[in-house]
Amino acid sequence: NIPDFPKQGINFKDITPLLKNPVALKVAVQQLTSQFKNRNITAVAGIEARGFIFGSLIAWELGVSFIPLRKLGKLPAEIKQIDYALEYGFSTLEVHADALTITDKVLLVDDLLATGGTAQASCELIESLDATIVACAFIIELDDLNGKKLLENHEIYSLLHY
Repeated sequence: NIPDFPKQGINFKDITPLLKNPVALKVAVQQLTSQFKNRNITAVAGIEARGFIFGSLIAWELGVSFIPLRKLGKLPAEIKQIDYALEYGFSTLEVHADALTITDKVLLVDDLLATGGTAQASCELIESLDATIVACAFIIELDDLNGKKLLENHEIYSLLHY
């Protein structure tokens, strides 16, 4: 826990100790991947930035494409975007307009589910490309913030509940 980061009153959950430990990282990725091996997933979408770490590893393990959901202004091609509220401000996510199609079955991945705003916006962005969300997967879920309420129409899998 890192108190008052990135703003006063936020208790940031730092995953870098997990990333630093190769055994723990491998176990976390294997645990997440094992839940979705037989689900006909065609793509894994990762939320910038820590979702890129886990999402790309899971995509590699599943043998499917990785789709980065980026912050504003980071993608070079035609994009779709969504604005949304964070626990501590506002943000925008973007995806290449041709990243997914109606035939895609997507696993959304991020490190943390807190209030659910970023994950909800990510689901809306993916669905705006006519793709289907199979599930949303997280390393950590902060149960007291009830982020899954915003995702009640989607399956959620979290390794750790805090």
